[in-house]
Amino acid sequence: MSWPKPVDALWRELEDARAELLREVDGISQPQSEWRPGPGEWSIGEVIDHLAIAEVATGKLTTKLTKEAATGGAPALFPHDLTEFAALPKPASARLDAPEFVQPTAGKPFDELLATLSAVRERSRQSFDRLAACDPRPLRFRHIHFGDMDLAQWWRLTGEHDRMHLAQVRDVKRASGFPAR
Repeated sequence: MSWPKPVDALWRELEDARAELLREVDGISQPQSEWRPGPGEWSIGEVIDHLAIAEVATGKLTTKLTKEAATGGAPALFPHDLTEFAALPKPASARLDAPEFVQPTAGKPFDELLATLSAVRERSRQSFDRLAACDPRPLRFRHIHFGDMDLAQWWRLTGEHDRMHLAQVRDVKRASGFPAR
């Protein structure tokens, strides 16, 4: 399916961020994936688990908002005048605490975490099909840290989220005591 330019550009942003993250974790062993740099800090495996959980939540939000819009009689057309999606209300920050419903679980097999992350991204493609078939601007939902955001901003946050946690993964790998294998 051919998406409108803003949808396609946003998808490429997500894919670029994810590809960079996956390159960074390529070859990570199970002990490395479970190692934490300190008390209360996440392991690389927990970061990957968290990213998958958060992306699933955004996919569910997409389904919810687009179904509500369709039920309300909103046209299932992407607006021709929409050439670029809005930026996030404020920059993403690594200093935000993740809400309880997106907290990761420690100790999962790393290969399974990566497989889940890949499967989630494939399902996100369906969400982008929905995004491409509506005007995302009136489809709004409040984020715990960013406030009121439209549906495209939620997906923009997904890419920023990957980048933010990419920096965290790099920090974990550089931390003193990170296992050699």
